[in-house]
Amino acid sequence: MSGPGWHLLQQGKQTASYNMALDETLLASAPGLGRPVLRFYGWLESAASFGYAQKYADVERWTLLRPLVRRPTGGGLVPHDADWTYSVVIPARHPWHRLKAAESYRRVHEWIRDAFAQGGVPTTLAASSHKEIPGQCFVGAEESDLLWHGRKIAGAAQRRTRTGLLIQGSIQPPPIPLARADWQTAMCEVARRQWAVEWNPLQITEPLADMTRSLQAVKYSQAGYNQKR
Repeated sequence: MSGPGWHLLQQGKQTASYNMALDETLLASAPGLGRPVLRFYGWLESAASFGYAQKYADVERWTLLRPLVRRPTGGGLVPHDADWTYSVVIPARHPWHRLKAAESYRRVHEWIRDAFAQGGVPTTLAASSHKEIPGQCFVGAEESDLLWHGRKIAGAAQRRTRTGLLIQGSIQPPPIPLARADWQTAMCEVARRQWAVEWNPLQITEPLADMTRSLQAVKYSQAGYNQKR
């Protein structure tokens, strides 16, 4: 995961369809971007995302949150009403792309654990899985999920293609004296200290914006896509 340059994209609140469309755009554009991307973002409305392979009929029974948007990654149902969200995009030539899924999952949660520790909040990684309700991300925990006093507070989902690796993560913040902005700063500082990462702001170019708008319009905002299975 070491390397001199990473892109950093710090965004405010966006719609559910935009958030998924931009992450897919960044994954498809990973070879041209040439460097890993860390993106922080929020949600304009209460919503829920669910894994690419999940059944819509199951998801709509599990939550009252709307809209429901199908992620480009796997995993389970994630509520987005008060969470902190981020994504990591790794180009195919980067060493992290060659990691097995369990290893890249653990690595991103170790990174978050260390950022929480810098903010004075001790957390641990789950040593094993103890899912209470399959399909719901924050009911029980999978191995390497982030725990606070035994409760899962961070999970993630992944998609690996020939162009790159996309990790979409959510943190359900516990009642702690750590602001979201301070956690984001700590994430950057941990990467700089541990892996010598140099952060470079990412500008959304017109081609990236065009692809995002297209995916948002024809895919992630469409009931036909979100309810396709």
